[in-house]
Formats: sequence, C-alpha cells, structure tokens
Amino acid sequence: MSRNLDEIDLKILAEIQADGRITNVELAKRVGISPPPCLRRVRALEEEGYIHGYRGLLDAQKLGFDVTVFAAVHLSSQAEADLRAFEEFVRAEPLVRECWMLSGEVDFILKCVAPDMATFQDFVTHLTAAPHVRNVRTSLVLHNSKYEAAVPLDVKGRR
Repeated sequence: MSRNLDEIDLKILAEIQADGRITNVELAKRVGISPPPCLRRVRALEEEGYIHGYRGLLDAQKLGFDVTVFAAVHLSSQAEADLRAFEEFVRAEPLVRECWMLSGEVDFILKCVAPDMATFQDFVTHLTAAPHVRNVRTSLVLHNSKYEAAVPLDVKGRR
C-alpha cells in the first residue's frame, strides 16, 4: 500500500468491491459519513490506484466459453526483451484472460477460455509457434471449486 488507509477507506473499498454499482449516497450511509467527503475519498482512492475500474463479472459458460485451460509456458530465453515480447504476444490473444510471470521452472502461466476444444487446440498451435516458446503444458479445468474476484481486505497482518 502506498499510504496508510484508515478504517473508512477500507470500508469504502469493501463496499465498492461487494457492489460496484452502489450509489455514492448509499455508500456514504453504509460507511458512516456524508456523501461529499465520501465522493472525495472514492476519487482519491481511484486516483491513487486502489480502484482500477468498475466492471460486471460475466459468466463465461453461459456466454458459450465452455473450455477453461491453464497453460504453463516455458521460454527458451529469459532475456528481458524476449520476456516482454512474449507478454506483448499474449496481450493480443483474446483467449488468454490472465497471464502471470512466475519464478521457477515455468516462465508464464496463462488462463485461457475457449468455446470448444478445437478452438483451444488451434490457439495452442499458434502459441507453440510463438518466438522463444520452448514448450507448453496444458491442464484442462474440470471444475472450479472457488472463484473470488475480490481482494481479502479483512485478512489480518495488513500494513
């Protein structure tokens, strides 16, 4: 955290995280302050980067994306330019929903969605042909036991 957040800031973040469509008047009521300072605090939290944006969480399966796969990517080079080039490559790929650079054996882990296995297999062919990709190991998701998009603000030990 770049600054110390007080309890009101944390309450604001928790309420917005639970309901991104909450009105400022309702938010102010829930956190126990009047609407004008509440709005100032929300704007400050946005400007300081604590709030990245507001969006609806969509159900991928209901929208026809029945396949979720994690792809572990190992590159042949870990030179900074090659790592950045791979990151640019995946940013342009719509099936890749998340890309994480890791330490250890695997360089990147990708979370991908696709409407079917044939579409995903076409993507894997494209992925394995990308510059500096040594190998790709995929794991098909059978079942999601937990999905929580929220940050656990109530965890002890925060600074």
